[in-house]
Amino acid sequence: MTNKTDQIHTLIELNDELENYFRNTIIPQLFVDAQLILRKFTPPAMKQFSLALTDVGRPIADIKENFRFPAIIDNIQHVIDTGEILEKEIQTTDMRWYQMNILPYRVQKENKTNGVIITFVEVTRRIQDLKEQEKLIAEHEILLDTISHDIKTPLTSLSLTIEMLKKVPEKGMERFPVLLEKVENSLLNMQQIINDLTSARRINHKYQAEEELINFEHILEDVRLTLAPLVEESRAVIKSEINFSEIVFVRRKLRSLVYNLVNNAIKYASPERRPEILIATEKEDEYMVISITDNGTGIAEKDLKSIFTKYHRLNDSVEGSGVGLYLVNEIVNNSGGKITVESELGKGTVFKVFLKAAAQS
Repeated sequence: MTNKTDQIHTLIELNDELENYFRNTIIPQLFVDAQLILRKFTPPAMKQFSLALTDVGRPIADIKENFRFPAIIDNIQHVIDTGEILEKEIQTTDMRWYQMNILPYRVQKENKTNGVIITFVEVTRRIQDLKEQEKLIAEHEILLDTISHDIKTPLTSLSLTIEMLKKVPEKGMERFPVLLEKVENSLLNMQQIINDLTSARRINHKYQAEEELINFEHILEDVRLTLAPLVEESRAVIKSEINFSEIVFVRRKLRSLVYNLVNNAIKYASPERRPEILIATEKEDEYMVISITDNGTGIAEKDLKSIFTKYHRLNDSVEGSGVGLYLVNEIVNNSGGKITVESELGKGTVFKVFLKAAAQS
């Protein structure tokens, strides 16, 4: 009789300890038995998942919506069946993130799992921080790709201009000042790119891309000047129809976007005709739509899905690194815009870029 009394007292003490633990823990925890009945939960679980004392004794299936995670029953059953600990990060329908641990509750005498203890630790802030870090890393990668890609342009222009200088006859020196100005512009462009990079490292070692109100004509004129030697050599005709001009965007990114599309239109010109390029803008809903239309070689339908892949090149005979369209796509996607392509082999291509005209939140 004494042994039985002692056992009862021991069970009462253990139960009190368990109750005390559940009452005082600051972490949302649940105890669900092998029949998938909710047996206990901690006070924080009441707040986080809107549980009430009347939910104790109810099947977890009846209150699964409280956890805003549809797979929770399957996860519980898996732990009961296997006896394995399950750890996973979950996102609930209210967009919060939790580290969920489901531990088997084993009865030693019977050597079986008689339920589970589920612990939820909110990690929303940590997930957001990780996403911000990933975004920052991606931004730096795009910056470095842009600089390494864009610096080739003034170098190419410089090289072309020097070749032109070599071909200027002694009696044709009237062209010398024009060519010299192109050399100077190429050097200034390279200097600006290098300054942008060193300034980015100097400001808290973090590249800060500031949005501003931009007049598209200014961007277009900058691109024309940068590509002047290539335009002259190819005899390309560039026309513009600017029906919508102002946009809040990062100047460097918009310039890189337009430059790469126009540069490609010149590089992939058809050998059968003079390159003609039309740059147009218009307003469509909340977007500025920038279209670049050319009469070049065109793109095969089978290649349209792969043209934005990094280092992918359609024609090895054309100078390039396969980074330009990748950069365009990254800039557009990261700004919440979109890009479309229509092309026909032998006739030409139309790129349409949709950029939100207002400032990004």
